[in-house]
Amino acid sequence: MSHLTALLSEYGESHQNPTNKLVHWVCVPLIMFSLIGLLWSVPVPPAIVAISPWLNWGTLVMALALLYYVRLSGRLALGMVLVWVAMAVALRLVAGMAVLPLWAICLIIFALAWVGQFWGHKVEGKKPSFLKDLQFLLIGPLWLLHFVYHRLGWEF
Repeated sequence: MSHLTALLSEYGESHQNPTNKLVHWVCVPLIMFSLIGLLWSVPVPPAIVAISPWLNWGTLVMALALLYYVRLSGRLALGMVLVWVAMAVALRLVAGMAVLPLWAICLIIFALAWVGQFWGHKVEGKKPSFLKDLQFLLIGPLWLLHFVYHRLGWEF
């Protein structure tokens, strides 16, 4: 069994209840989106923005997470890049159209999504995996993506 398979299996142990799984399908992407948005909102030096408006703390964290994902599975890492690109585009759209600042919107989403996650685990009757090991905060999105790959018949 590969390291990735072991991590996905261990993560899945506390995500058996259908309600908790559904909550995770909604809340994990929302947490990712809002966390990237919160980091995106932290000011960067003007010289960095002059290079590209896409360079910010959110994209830096995405790049660092990508290094971890590549070590686990290049194919899943590629899928995460596509997810992040979609989220980055959505963040730019939200920032441009929103009445509230991006950080405020993302903070609300972040808080509500975590409430959902903990409620899902209450329904499940098991503690969230990340309370045992923080790397499971990064495994959650891969756990969802591996189901997409499986459904499409893709290897990971």
